[in-house]
Amino acid sequence: MTSKEPQTPDRTDDVDHFIAQRAKESPDIDTAGMAIFGRIHRIATRVGPHMEALFARHGLDRGEFDVLATLQRSGPPYKLSPTALYTSLMLSSGGLTHRLKRLEAAGLIRREPSPDDGRSLIVALTDEGQHRTSQAFNDDMQMEASWLAALTAEERRALADLLRKLGFATPTFDKNSDPPP
Repeated sequence: MTSKEPQTPDRTDDVDHFIAQRAKESPDIDTAGMAIFGRIHRIATRVGPHMEALFARHGLDRGEFDVLATLQRSGPPYKLSPTALYTSLMLSSGGLTHRLKRLEAAGLIRREPSPDDGRSLIVALTDEGQHRTSQAFNDDMQMEASWLAALTAEERRALADLLRKLGFATPTFDKNSDPPP
């Protein structure tokens, strides 16, 4: 296996073009955010359809896969409360209920009485759900690895570290702007 030499950008992309245009129209505004968030958005937009097609080959959509993957990564016995699921997935309880109904109808999950509270149900991954999730996850990781092949191992680590740091950032917002979600 050969290692890749670190590379500098040898070509421009659409974001570079947008920044250059904006620099002419608004030279006093810092556009560093466009260089980062514009690229994050454009990459997510390009990768998204490929991910959806991958999950569709497994009879799932991305939201359904997220539910199944959350149950699976929770470890044996692959059961969680609906509250734990929607909190982990950052969904409303109504949004989760819709996904659970589809997954239950497909035989990928089952809802069973909670051993701790007879009024509550626990969401459990079925054997078929476990199998399909494992297959979809494996295919997803292979696809993501192919996208990341353009970066060296060190570049991937550095990018992951920087994105993690950015994810923990707590920006301040102008009093006239909408509050963050």
